[in-house]
Amino acid sequence: MSGGDSLEFEIRPNPAPVSDAERAAMLANPGFGRIFTDHMVTVRYADGKGWYEPRVEARAPIPMDPASAVLHYAQEIFEGLKAYTLPDGGVAMFRPEANAARFALSAQRMAMPALPEEIFLKSLHEIIAIDRKWLPEDEDGSLYLRPFAYASEVFLGVRPALEYLFLVIASPVGPYFSGGVKPVSVWVTPDYTRAAPGGTGAAKCGGNYAAGLSAQAEAIEHGCDQVVYLDAVQRKYIDELGGMNVFLVLDDGTLVTPPLTGTILPGITRDSVIKLAERAGRRVEERAISLEEWRDGAASGRVREAFACGTAAVITPIGTVKSLDGDFTVADGGPGAVTMGLRKELVDIQRGRAEDTFGWVHRVA
Repeated sequence: MSGGDSLEFEIRPNPAPVSDAERAAMLANPGFGRIFTDHMVTVRYADGKGWYEPRVEARAPIPMDPASAVLHYAQEIFEGLKAYTLPDGGVAMFRPEANAARFALSAQRMAMPALPEEIFLKSLHEIIAIDRKWLPEDEDGSLYLRPFAYASEVFLGVRPALEYLFLVIASPVGPYFSGGVKPVSVWVTPDYTRAAPGGTGAAKCGGNYAAGLSAQAEAIEHGCDQVVYLDAVQRKYIDELGGMNVFLVLDDGTLVTPPLTGTILPGITRDSVIKLAERAGRRVEERAISLEEWRDGAASGRVREAFACGTAAVITPIGTVKSLDGDFTVADGGPGAVTMGLRKELVDIQRGRAEDTFGWVHRVA
């Protein structure tokens, strides 16, 4: 089959799917990213041919040559989004077009071919359709979708690869917070930076996360849940958490978040929060935030709340901030009203419990 923006997927059902009884037992307590559905999507790419051989097939290990380019030069990108059961029994995704657009931008930064949006969205529809039974029915569960692509060419020369493999796998997940939403503690790392201007900070590539594992381990050693990075140039301004964007809520209701200057990931939840806040009449400032401003604001009451946001946890209140210069708390260490209000509004839209005036909910079935 020749490449193009529109491809017909070949469906190869898993000949030995998980039984209904075993699947029900697994869905009783799925956790996050621990269990996977019966199928996966694969689409291949070759230079001069384009994207071809789109398939839905049994989830299985991927044969890989030791000289596959990804193992040596890390040309790899990924996305993460969720499918939800709606109150009427249907299924929907939240803003998948935005994931498709970011996937294309990540590909561009990593010198990889962009996957057309139509193929990206079709691949998500296909895996949801064939593995619909894996979607948790409870109101807090969802089906986490992980599209990714990597350089599959067998070649050790240092150049962009000429062959790639795109896949989608799916994982049923439960609520991120098993005991309800609780404020997290964060550690401001003095030694590590997440990304520098001109780097890959705005791309969703595995290397960014691998480089952050030491910093996350440092945060855990200091009794914290997450790490906070400062900018790589002045080591003064807040960048983002290990895997989430950051917001402050000021005493006049204004939301402040670091700007998208190429060093932080353009979060889809981040963008959604901004649009919801602006619709409610709140002022939103995208500007540099120094650690000193955050600390002084928490002490004076100017900074009333702080939260992080991302696909997995949606919106997470930040309670305690720890650093070598001392610790401080925000909103008395508890979740603030603005933070929790935004969280409820966003979750209700995602799950079809509130009117979707933005057209964010993408119905699948």
